[in-house]
Amino acid sequence: MSLFISNRYNYPISVLVIDELPVQLQIRDWQRSLHILSAASETINYPIKPLTRGEYVFDNINVIVNGPLKLTKRRYSIEAKHTVKVYPSFVQMRRFQLLAATNRLQEAGIKRIRRLGHSSEFEQIKEYVRGDDYRTINWKATGRRGNLMINNYTDEKSQQVYCIINKGRVMKMPFDGMTLLDYAINASLVLSNIAMIKQDKAGLVTFAEKLDTFLTADKKPGHMNLILESLYKQQTNFLEADYEKMYATIRNRVTNRGLVVLFTNFESLESLKRDIPAFKKIAHYHLLLIVFFENTAIKGLIETNAEDLEQVYIKTIAEKFSFEKKQMVKELQQNGILSVLTTPEQLTVNTINKYLELKNRNYI
Repeated sequence: MSLFISNRYNYPISVLVIDELPVQLQIRDWQRSLHILSAASETINYPIKPLTRGEYVFDNINVIVNGPLKLTKRRYSIEAKHTVKVYPSFVQMRRFQLLAATNRLQEAGIKRIRRLGHSSEFEQIKEYVRGDDYRTINWKATGRRGNLMINNYTDEKSQQVYCIINKGRVMKMPFDGMTLLDYAINASLVLSNIAMIKQDKAGLVTFAEKLDTFLTADKKPGHMNLILESLYKQQTNFLEADYEKMYATIRNRVTNRGLVVLFTNFESLESLKRDIPAFKKIAHYHLLLIVFFENTAIKGLIETNAEDLEQVYIKTIAEKFSFEKKQMVKELQQNGILSVLTTPEQLTVNTINKYLELKNRNYI
């Protein structure tokens, strides 16, 4: 940021500048003092580093001027209200986009998964060359041309991939200066971009006690900008998520079968079991993948050595919570629902790995 101040008085002045910075920065005492000669000017440069996404509102700039006699002061309030949009992890999205475009995703930790079988989407008929699968020989075309001709298949395209983000209170949990909602938003942004590079259609749903955002899956130019505009100002609230209402939305507005990636979290096995009926309904019409989080703080408690009775109790409870997370994975598996249990820092990589695995196995 830069502020340019010019002195048009016929005498030198002392200036106190107070900039009303956005509330997200939590800087309440920002001010700068200057001494400016007559007919001179000064420039104040200061960095602003946003730590969270959202709308940053810069308010008025206040300038308090004191003359050479120090008897009176005059205050100038300059109208400079301006809103700046801070988008989520745009650099991370571009990094994965570059790796995907050059087929080097494994450099970011993405696994190379062997393709099983071949896709059923027909592309063209071409002449047979050594190394082609003889099982795809087109005998009718071979008889007409007199040369061996084969059917050429390609990856299925235009599959729908919806990222659904729970904005309820369980996503307010902090980790390394960010909430679980922030991690889910960054992962959704990268996954949507990768899906569009793979010629699939990316969609977005955010919800809590009610539906907040719904973007129909698409891959047209400019669709990524719509996803960015929808994600940068999403905020969590402290209410419980209504999965039944989310299911009703998916059922009514997503007509074709596709991949539904739900980013959420569960505090206990009982809370998961309450929501299983809604998940089973979604899984009946779509391929449902539930992504939820490990508690890394609990993992640290488990690995520490207990030195007194209180620490034994704490360690036992931490092991119970950790074991419940593994039970949640089994519970979902028993109900025919795919899941990914991941740490927040590995969320993006693990989610993309699962998407590519499902695509290579022709599940979508």
